[in-house]
Amino acid sequence: MGATGRVVVTGASTGIGAATVRRLRADGIDVVATARREERLAALADETGADYVVADLTQEADVARLVECVGAGGGVRALVNIAGGALGADSVETSRIDQWQRMYDINVIATLRATQAFLPLLRAEGGGDIVVLTSTAAFDTYPGGAGYVAAKHAERIIANTLRLELNGEPIRVIEIAPGMVKTEEFALNRLGDTERAAAVYAGVDSPLVAEDVADAVVWTLSRPRHVNIDSLVIRPVAQASNMLVARR
Repeated sequence: MGATGRVVVTGASTGIGAATVRRLRADGIDVVATARREERLAALADETGADYVVADLTQEADVARLVECVGAGGGVRALVNIAGGALGADSVETSRIDQWQRMYDINVIATLRATQAFLPLLRAEGGGDIVVLTSTAAFDTYPGGAGYVAAKHAERIIANTLRLELNGEPIRVIEIAPGMVKTEEFALNRLGDTERAAAVYAGVDSPLVAEDVADAVVWTLSRPRHVNIDSLVIRPVAQASNMLVARR
């Protein structure tokens, strides 16, 4: 990856975040995993040998403590912003304001806080990488998705604008935008029950899995230092757009 130090992965307790930690550790890369659920982080650390710090990235004090812990343990070569998620699938007219606010907090503000906090550590190592995991929802919309779509559009703008603002510095800003990914918690957290969550993937031939996206993350980080993958959209073959999915 060119730079020295460790890779910090947010949202590491489940899904794409946990898969990214596993994939990085399989390549022998030092990783600091962070999320809110200590029991899951501890199990991941036992499995992979990663370090971990429990933190809620929507809380300023937690982010400050995370940076202090990571900085005390060595340099940082990359920050991988994966923490986020969706809540609800209601129309604009009937959607809940509290769910919109929560999605903005966990997708946008969490990424902003972490990015602002870790930039000085990346600069101290002479450069590095910032990865922002958005979604194909950051490129288009669909009925019932406005809250999540709005949050992911905003998160994408963080990456796009930061890349312009850091031009001339040896820091790459990378966006990865997955389409349909079948993980244990994403649809369940969004829809609230197992039957509705299962219906999201019903009849779809091979949706993406977390490991597919983790491979994409590691590939972007492993490019030569003069190569920046500005934006990488990754979907299953069965999904042509947010609203067009082939089902059996």
